[in-house]
Amino acid sequence: MIDRLKCQLTCSVFLLIFGWIGPLYSASDTVIPAFDHSLYDQLLSQYVQKGWVDYENLKNHREPLDQYVALLGDLSEVTYSLMTNREKIAFWINAYNAITLQIVLDHYPITSSTLSGLAAPKNSIRQIPGAWNKITRHVKGEAMTLDHIEHEILRREFHIPQVHMALVCASQSCPPLRREAYIGEQLIKQLDDQSKVFLSLSSNLRMDDEKHQVYLSAIFNWFGKDFLPGDGPKEPAFLNQKERAVINFVIEYAPDEIRQFLIENQYQIKYLDYDWTLNDVKEKPNNAD
Repeated sequence: MIDRLKCQLTCSVFLLIFGWIGPLYSASDTVIPAFDHSLYDQLLSQYVQKGWVDYENLKNHREPLDQYVALLGDLSEVTYSLMTNREKIAFWINAYNAITLQIVLDHYPITSSTLSGLAAPKNSIRQIPGAWNKITRHVKGEAMTLDHIEHEILRREFHIPQVHMALVCASQSCPPLRREAYIGEQLIKQLDDQSKVFLSLSSNLRMDDEKHQVYLSAIFNWFGKDFLPGDGPKEPAFLNQKERAVINFVIEYAPDEIRQFLIENQYQIKYLDYDWTLNDVKEKPNNAD
């Protein structure tokens, strides 16, 4: 009798464990994502145009976005623990970008509202008090700010510099928002593509042959240390350590002409002013890349 009870208990535990794990895998051992980003993926494909967001129409049809953000909050620790690191990184990038969209929609159309906003464009996310460090959303059952997601999780736990090419702060100098969600199995390919797209834009990278200067996005100035691998690269020797790390990253993803210039010449690095104007399709310049 006791042996039979032991067997039943063991079988119950076995079924309980594989009741959690089993649904993540198919019969062919192909990993099924632990978190479904399809709702977010669909709205991106519908309301994002070459990195520019149709906020007006998205606000009028925001239910899928709100549902997706609610799903972020419902994610359990058990499910999260079953994710691969790539799935976790994709999850947090999507969470950051989706919550940013939701915060903008909550205040859209944005207008200047505070004295501190005088330093930013009238329709900038910087006009929203506490957009990054006070406004919270529940993610994985915990109230979090955008700053917490970026600095305490993505930067501190995962150390992938390409993340800076994927986080979109709803501004024109931010990386362009992709028309698809990030997913674990495609993450490296997506981040590499994002880095190439970001550095293909003259608003983020350009050179001046005559002055021997290279102009880079301010993102590389703010987060330069994140691009340091180990002790850091030794070349180009005429740059400081942080600049060398940034340039080695840029060389990997820059257009061919600029890559050759960076490899063959000496130059100074200048950082471009950051345009905080909302990345709204209505604000898209006629000469935008």
